[in-house]
Amino acid sequence: RRVLLLGEGNFSFAAALCGAPGTHVVATCYESQEQAAGRGGAARSIRRLRDRGAEVVFSVDCTKLKEHFLPGEREFDRIHFNFPHCGRKAGVVKNRELLACFFRSCAEVLAEQGEVQVALCNGQGGTPADQPRREWHNSWQIVAVAAGAGFVLSDVHPFKAETIHGYKCTGYRSQDKSFCVEGALNHIFTRSTPPPCLTPVSCKTQLGSQKVSFQVPQVLVDKINRGFLELNSSHPVRTIKEKLSAGLSQVFPLQNINSCLPLLHQGHPRGVCHSNIFWISLSPGEAPSSEETPQGLANAVWFSHFGQDTDRNVQEGCSIPEQFYLRPSLLPHARAGMRKGAFSPGTLHVLSGPVFRQCRIAPHSLPVFHEMLVVLAVSRGTEDSCIQMLVGSIETTTSSLHQAVSGLKPSISLREATSFGTELNDFAAFECQLGAIQHFLCVGTDPDPAGSCVGVIRTDADELKSSELVVVSASLNLDLLAMLLCGISDWRMLWTSDRRFLQQFPEGELRLFKSFSLYPPSYVHDISFWVPDGEEFDEVAFHSLARRVSGETVVSIRLRDSFQQPGTGRRSLCYRVTFQSCNRALGCREAAGMQLRLREEAQQRLGVTLR
Repeated sequence: RRVLLLGEGNFSFAAALCGAPGTHVVATCYESQEQAAGRGGAARSIRRLRDRGAEVVFSVDCTKLKEHFLPGEREFDRIHFNFPHCGRKAGVVKNRELLACFFRSCAEVLAEQGEVQVALCNGQGGTPADQPRREWHNSWQIVAVAAGAGFVLSDVHPFKAETIHGYKCTGYRSQDKSFCVEGALNHIFTRSTPPPCLTPVSCKTQLGSQKVSFQVPQVLVDKINRGFLELNSSHPVRTIKEKLSAGLSQVFPLQNINSCLPLLHQGHPRGVCHSNIFWISLSPGEAPSSEETPQGLANAVWFSHFGQDTDRNVQEGCSIPEQFYLRPSLLPHARAGMRKGAFSPGTLHVLSGPVFRQCRIAPHSLPVFHEMLVVLAVSRGTEDSCIQMLVGSIETTTSSLHQAVSGLKPSISLREATSFGTELNDFAAFECQLGAIQHFLCVGTDPDPAGSCVGVIRTDADELKSSELVVVSASLNLDLLAMLLCGISDWRMLWTSDRRFLQQFPEGELRLFKSFSLYPPSYVHDISFWVPDGEEFDEVAFHSLARRVSGETVVSIRLRDSFQQPGTGRRSLCYRVTFQSCNRALGCREAAGMQLRLREEAQQRLGVTLR
């Protein structure tokens, strides 16, 4: 491993590090050889370094590292910079600029899997690890300046100078004087995955008897066909799905519905808010005509509760305006199977796959997640006992998984639908649009259902031809379950392309997740505009636009002010938009560029007038 040390004062740190097996040290300082030799103990440390085969290089500018090393010698596995400083009485702004230039320079000479370690005095970094923590504007803002060069903070721990044999700090105000390093912290940075390049993607899917292609909505380009539930996947959502299926199979005969479920639905979903749907246009010339739409397709793609008029039109073969949308639920497929009599009574049928819903930006609002739908046809009068058996199995499996991961037993409750007010998370609120719900399945200790609801239980007799049977179904949000079980605070982490996420779950083993991007910086911007006269402003559309423009880096949108102009009645809205990425570097300039694009797109697509 090639290790580069920058800004060495008396080379005592380099001398202590030198000699480790399998490590080649390149120790450097900003001063000339004559200036460096004048520091106390420097000459002795330099001799020791050279005797052990290390390289010692003088007059190295940490902001221009590429210029100091030949092309074949530029790749370092680790770069250390202890207590950087511009010198003399330089303030926080100049030292931020130094760090920004340093990190950009590191990006040119660091190995792909390498790391940059920066030690700072207590309080300088500006992270929650600093105790006491300085005000943000009075700190060096190290995580934000590193993000501008494509680095994330992956670890931070105390810099214990007393454990480094022979180390003596020096350089106080550019002099050969020591300074206080009590409470100092070592910040470890790694390369971030680059910003996603979301080029347009076309997707093919089965629609009735023919294959059609469609343009994937830009916000879903990096989430379509990820294969998290496939056999070779070690993703937590698959592990949880398999564990739940195994537990349920101990209680009921179980059959997995492995047939390819179509991504697209066709029609006009009644009861479901129009803005919650990802509407799709098929590629030119591919939309099936009403004559070509087979009866099986109609059964497969329309919700059973669209209304009598729609159902009658389908049965009579009347023409319906063609609209297509990404499936927001697996429930229509299950209901189509019920009508066909495809589900054997007494056997638990399991359907699973990703579903897509436009929603507001919030910590537990997922525009795409993996649904596990279990369906069981039972004799009328036995549905309550079957629900208890179903929930009991889910509770046993979930408790076992949670205890294995965290050592704690979670609180799992089956709550009556009538016990909740309006405070539901988006998953539960959307499920209410799909039909009546008897129970909510909640996991966690928080009595507030927002975020804790991971499943819903329904009973349904209308879809069956037999009056003696009732269907019990449970819809589970596997992504929310994975977050709760593995301690993942942000749903976006489940979809990261960074290899370090799946490396924490080898062979599908569930563990408590440790973030590889600590204390990600956030950037706050405001946007204010007049809404079109006489129109109700569509907040979901605004949030969806922010998702698309920012590449899912908007973490919060909050209404700050609503103003109605006297006389004209014009209405103005002001929103506070917070940009923050949980898994990749996001610099202030990139966030500012996203804010500008959001303003432009809002004006063009939502018809608002910017203020």
